Amino acid sequence: MKDNQRTRTIRRPRTAWLLAAACSLASTGAQAAGHFDVDDAGTLDPGQCQYEAWWGRTGPEPVNGLHIGPSCRVGPVELGLNLDRFSAAGMHSVVAGPQVKWNFFGAAADAPLSAALSLGAAFDLTRGGRAGGQFVLPLTWRPTSSLQIHANLGADWATGTGARTPRGGLAAEWALDDKVSLIAERSRAAGVWASRIGGRFSLTPLISVDISASRTGPQGVRGFVVGLNHEFAWK
Repeated sequence: MKDNQRTRTIRRPRTAWLLAAACSLASTGAQAAGHFDVDDAGTLDPGQCQYEAWWGRTGPEPVNGLHIGPSCRVGPVELGLNLDRFSAAGMHSVVAGPQVKWNFFGAAADAPLSAALSLGAAFDLTRGGRAGGQFVLPLTWRPTSSLQIHANLGADWATGTGARTPRGGLAAEWALDDKVSLIAERSRAAGVWASRIGGRFSLTPLISVDISASRTGPQGVRGFVVGLNHEFAWK
């Protein structure tokens, strides 16, 4: 199993929760965890590709997010490209950029402990290509065959200003069987804490659907996301 945040000031009193809402939808760069905020340490197998697509909505106004992210295993790394569109109160932002992920420890699917490095860049295409980015160290521990614990540590750089904020999180993924997994996570990005709970449902061994609900920031901004993940061979 494989296991983003930008809005400009729309209304000054609303800026904080709009940022929190966007954070609850996604984070800068691709996530092998689908739309979940805490990434796992796994990468695609050699010769495999996948695309992730999700749509989310959060907040009372609301903020809407749409993501499309194809990726492929190329040599020892997984290369991806991300395209995200966020809209709120009649305004929108389109952000795109590449991402690379390298599993440097515990590459086997059943390895008890795995670690990876993930680097991503993001360019705000709506506002002259202002650049930002992300660095994450994902770790995965498998205490049992059905339970995985994921931990993330890293940083984000905001598009335009380049302001750096720490990123981190912890998630538990419990496989009820080979078709249904439950996921719960707690994460922090752009100075905002978020909680998310949801599930992953395998339609086939290579196609799955993700559904989750979230609460973000001290105001408890609510949101939900629905995602589709499809893995396939490219050679």
